[in-house]
Amino acid sequence: MNQSKPLSPEILLHIAQLLNVPLSSLVATITLLDEGGTVPFIARYRKEATGALDEVKIRDIEEKLDYFRDLLSRRETILASIAEQEKLTDELRQKIESTLDKGELEDLYLPYRPKRRTKATIARDHGLEPLADYIWSQQIAAQTLLEFAATFIDEGKQVASIGEALEGARHIVSERIAETAEVRKALRQMLHDEGVIVSRKVADAADAQEKFKMYYEYREPVKTIPSHRMLAIRRGEAESVLYFLIEVDPLRATGIIRSHILGPEGDWTAQLDLAIEDSWSRLLSSSIQSELRLELKKRSDLDAIQVFRDNLNNLLLAAPAGPIAVLGIDPGLRTGCKIAVVDETGKFLAHDVIYPHTGQTAKANQTLAHLVRQHQVRAIAIGNGTASRETDAFVRDFLAEQHLTDIFKVMVSESGASIYSASDIARQEFPELDLTVRGAISIARRLQDPLSELVKVDPKSIGVGQYQHDVDQRQLQQSLAATIESCVNKVGVDLNTSSWTLLRYVAGITERMALNIVQFRDENGRFTSRAQLKKVAGVGAKTFEQAAGFLRIRGGSQPLDATAVHPESYELVEQIGTELGAPIEQIIANPQLLDRVDRSKFAAGVFTFSDILEELRKPGRDPRDKFVAPAFHEGVRELADVQPGMVLEGVVTNVTKFGAFVDIGVHQDGLVHISELSNRYIKDPNEAVKAGQIVKVKVLTADLVTKRIALSMKALMAPSGRPVEATSRQQSKVPAGMSRAKSKPAPPQTMDDKLAMLSTRWKVR
Repeated sequence: MNQSKPLSPEILLHIAQLLNVPLSSLVATITLLDEGGTVPFIARYRKEATGALDEVKIRDIEEKLDYFRDLLSRRETILASIAEQEKLTDELRQKIESTLDKGELEDLYLPYRPKRRTKATIARDHGLEPLADYIWSQQIAAQTLLEFAATFIDEGKQVASIGEALEGARHIVSERIAETAEVRKALRQMLHDEGVIVSRKVADAADAQEKFKMYYEYREPVKTIPSHRMLAIRRGEAESVLYFLIEVDPLRATGIIRSHILGPEGDWTAQLDLAIEDSWSRLLSSSIQSELRLELKKRSDLDAIQVFRDNLNNLLLAAPAGPIAVLGIDPGLRTGCKIAVVDETGKFLAHDVIYPHTGQTAKANQTLAHLVRQHQVRAIAIGNGTASRETDAFVRDFLAEQHLTDIFKVMVSESGASIYSASDIARQEFPELDLTVRGAISIARRLQDPLSELVKVDPKSIGVGQYQHDVDQRQLQQSLAATIESCVNKVGVDLNTSSWTLLRYVAGITERMALNIVQFRDENGRFTSRAQLKKVAGVGAKTFEQAAGFLRIRGGSQPLDATAVHPESYELVEQIGTELGAPIEQIIANPQLLDRVDRSKFAAGVFTFSDILEELRKPGRDPRDKFVAPAFHEGVRELADVQPGMVLEGVVTNVTKFGAFVDIGVHQDGLVHISELSNRYIKDPNEAVKAGQIVKVKVLTADLVTKRIALSMKALMAPSGRPVEATSRQQSKVPAGMSRAKSKPAPPQTMDDKLAMLSTRWKVR
């Protein structure tokens, strides 16, 4: 973060109003950030100072802080540049120092920015600036315009006539108009409010799959076009299939310029009119369009990144199956299914390959039975890629034949598993293993704890983004890193079992520190207290302060080390114990004792004290939901099996601005358009579903040619308006030894024409 520039009271008040936060909370948060505080730490352990601002608000403050410090730095550079040109007036300085918008700041600087050679600079070289000043001032003078223009005729300066003199002067005036900050601001607003995005197909462009057919002849207002359509059009343009422009009434544009430029009528008015027309058509139109195109991209990028962040957050916080031995299967047909077994801590135990789909079912059963019994496997995780449904059927039959009623099977998303398999991280973990075995290990571990495993994969490879390759990559990377950091610290990290890839996201801990922690653990054995962390190379007092509360030590010398209570509050907990006449261990074992605490006897702040009591009641609580396994329909394995009217169970794989994609077990996600997500009107699909959620859907259409499945959840909503599955099963856990109920297809029903048309609304991939 740029900490070099203190913010003025005016800017602080402006930020407080923008973000709707108390000024005192804003100032306290900025101070904590400048002192090296991390967002998770400030949000969790400095509530008294910030007024209990949440992570979202604190990150917003961090973003605005960077923005305005950059603005201040740029402002100084601009003032110095104009002063060096000896053109800095008091009025101009006041305008520059009062603006709080980077765009407006650049508009004010535009007339003083070093320029390439233009028609206006050529006219100045020909000595025509005084004539331009005459037209620009719109003041009656001793000479008429034509008389004054005649004095500039000079063959040596390439001004042969009054007409040429006036033309050169108009070029100077046109440039002045184009550099007038108020004019640019008004035109920018007009183009935003009244402009229309118009996209068309490039002549003879190849679009074999007609991905962009919807946009061959398309129009939508600038101010209402949603991010996914803007990004789709931009992708079409990048692939040379489409081109687009921003259409606006030129008479409206020139009218706005006239309202800012024209004064009393005189012999200069006709020349000003011509200069206005020239300024709009030659200079301003393309310039303002370019600015607005950039602004539209930024707006679309922000929306797309937010969609990605929301999906990633939900995926990382998906319910873990927990510390059980898992057998992971990376399915394959001809090449076989790669198997890996991990114990309850995720430690790799064994691997093998079976060929159940090439006539070697008996041998595959034998191998599987041996591994399951030898390692006391409690769950089987099957990757959802090629041959997943065939493998799922094989495992189902295997469990039934072997009477293994205490084992459940689950289909697991393998998005990004192949990326992980070939990564440096995977090579460090398993240098001797084949890529395919590493993939099977990752699948098994994803079932145990999605968060711990997914942090090893580049988020862009997980498959929950929207146009992630088209948005600002630096901004995307920063946003996703912040999301991962938030999720990791929300859940907490076991200091003795976590990999360095997980530890690096703990507040205050860098990648180098994470590696040092693992090395220290390997050399000295388990950590028995949080205080030992200070002995790790690179971990100083500040790092310890930021990280300690998010690290867990179970079975250590200090019971509070297994909780989210920060070490700085241990003394307070001891005081609570003294007041209750019970040791900490007894309070944790009997949290009802806390009902007797008299808060008035303690000096701690309200937020801090409440958080401590809540944590002592449920020490080390995992904020994630309980685990629920989806049950795909046994008779629906391929797209050809999907029939209109079927009611199926599935998993939400991706949520976009226009709907949600749901995996129903046929290797092709179906789309629930936003209009089919709820019985009530919703503006954002996130109001109805989230990535990783188990839902029931009704099939509207299934197109074998385009491989598109249109789904609906409208008829399957609870009275509350939420998905049935979200209300009835979210809190239930799959008991060992119980298989999930199999969903059955509903009888086919006649579909409304409107619903059938949904198949034409689709994601541009």
